[in-house]
Amino acid sequence: MKNWIETYQLENGDFDISDVNKELVSQIPSVIQMGKVYQRLIVDTALWNENYVDEIYRVYNSDICDIIDNYNCSAYYEPSYIIARAYQKGGF
Repeated sequence: MKNWIETYQLENGDFDISDVNKELVSQIPSVIQMGKVYQRLIVDTALWNENYVDEIYRVYNSDICDIIDNYNCSAYYEPSYIIARAYQKGGF
């Protein structure tokens, strides 16, 4: 684990997923639900010459994560092919 942290220069962030508009969001998606969203995005956008760790790193460093993780909008509820297409096009 420490090797991955050093290799990929991983750092702790300060993003608060619970900071949502309560009028728009009645329930924040669970860790499992969001894990499935990201798993599908990683698999759907995988490159043939890329290892899984690099795929994860590429997706999580994409600007689309800011949109998916914004629970005040509905991006995380979109079908996986819509999310993958948005990733490829650079946004929703």
